[in-house]
Amino acid sequence: MKRKECVGDIPIQEKMKKIWINGSSLSLQDYMNVTRKGWVVELTEKAKESIQKSRQRVDGFLDSGKTIYGITTGFGKFSDVNISREETITLQRNLIITHAVGGGDPFDTEIVRGIILLRVNALAKGFSGIRLETVETLIEMLNQKVHPVIPEKGSLGASGDLAPLSHMVLPMIGLGQAEYEGEVLNGQEAMARAGIPVVTLVAKEGLALINGTQAMTAVGATTLYDGLKLSYYADLAAALTFEALNGVTTALDPRVHEVRPHPGQIKTAQTLMEMLHGSQMTTEQGQLRVQDAYSLRCVPQVHGASKDALEYVLGKINIEMNAVTDNPIIFDDTGISGGNFHGQPMAIAFDLMAIALAELSNISERRLERLVNPALSGLPAFLVEKGGLNSGMMIVQYSAAAMVSENKVLCHPASVDSIPSSANQEDHVSMGTISARKSREVLKNVRRVIAMEMMCACQAIDLRGKKPLGKDTEKAYQIIRQAVSQLIDDRELYEDINQCERLIIEEKL
Repeated sequence: MKRKECVGDIPIQEKMKKIWINGSSLSLQDYMNVTRKGWVVELTEKAKESIQKSRQRVDGFLDSGKTIYGITTGFGKFSDVNISREETITLQRNLIITHAVGGGDPFDTEIVRGIILLRVNALAKGFSGIRLETVETLIEMLNQKVHPVIPEKGSLGASGDLAPLSHMVLPMIGLGQAEYEGEVLNGQEAMARAGIPVVTLVAKEGLALINGTQAMTAVGATTLYDGLKLSYYADLAAALTFEALNGVTTALDPRVHEVRPHPGQIKTAQTLMEMLHGSQMTTEQGQLRVQDAYSLRCVPQVHGASKDALEYVLGKINIEMNAVTDNPIIFDDTGISGGNFHGQPMAIAFDLMAIALAELSNISERRLERLVNPALSGLPAFLVEKGGLNSGMMIVQYSAAAMVSENKVLCHPASVDSIPSSANQEDHVSMGTISARKSREVLKNVRRVIAMEMMCACQAIDLRGKKPLGKDTEKAYQIIRQAVSQLIDDRELYEDINQCERLIIEEKL
């Protein structure tokens, strides 16, 4: 059967690992294919036409002498200062070099790629007034893997991510630093080695490149993608613990969840039942006990709530990835100075994401405690024979508790804070980039706690006297045991935990 040649105005590539950019249909999976897998991007013809038409409008505004923010005026508090046409090139350059004041460690390469990709996609909608050749320079940097060094701190997330996006632009104009072929170079050298000419920014282009929420959205989108995957591994860890503790699966009966029909709750109960199908280590109500503690019995309700929250964040990200977030926005007859650069919709979503992810580790750590505590598990203390001589998994729970506690601090919302800037012209800001960054730190802690639970659950299964496990848990157990052997006598455990965490990162489970 012959496949269609295009969907909308986006050609379907059968073999080339390419994403076509039109400003309106970028998905989270597309985003990850470009940022993590290195797929190349190209503008659709329709996007090119939209960009060129928008630029023609800006040139028309300049010819008419119309006063439009950021095109014929200064920025922020200087919006009442008129700029002559002859000075616009200096204005745009000055904007970039004075706004590139970020600090802290550089963003990871995949985040930098995400920032570039999202900025290109926003520009492709044709409301930004930038020249096509400037957008294509940014695309070449992405495709040739010229990755600007972008410090992670310094954005208020309100007039867009001004500082990080300015660092993105510096190599485009021959300044700043960029990584190319494994080496950090000055921007001019990196561009030259890649064979990409630097650009001279003209009227509106500096603003078009840095007024937007692309830094916070890149961090948030990458974190959400990993978080959605991690919610599955949280279910898998819980399923292994169900078997290690002879958990009562009656609480997973679909009838229980259909009468409280939260989608995440229903799906989690169904997933756990599928994972545990055929297990001879779980029990039913009344066999060993009537009910389990909440950390087992309420997994669908707790994991499900987190999943529902992550789905909400996904909806916000899908909107933001394909939105116009710069200022002014160029329409047929004028440029309107609005507030689409304000990151509040994403700031609140990313604070929620941190909370949703943290809860996965909160309940995981409680299950881990039940595994290592002999009064709760009926197993040897800290999951090791010869206790006293051996400490076993005692300090694994300590470490998990420390990360869970750190997450509680990181979950304090950034979005409720605001410090006015630009002489009180920008008197309410979102702090959304901070929300996104701390949610990523939460995710890293959650991932390690879940890895710890998996490791301890497998150890408990061995001590319990392993019987046939469930359909999916048996596979997971075997993969974990290939990476980490049963603990007989004390050994360094950090590398065992590292190995379990790698299985999650590399999606081996």
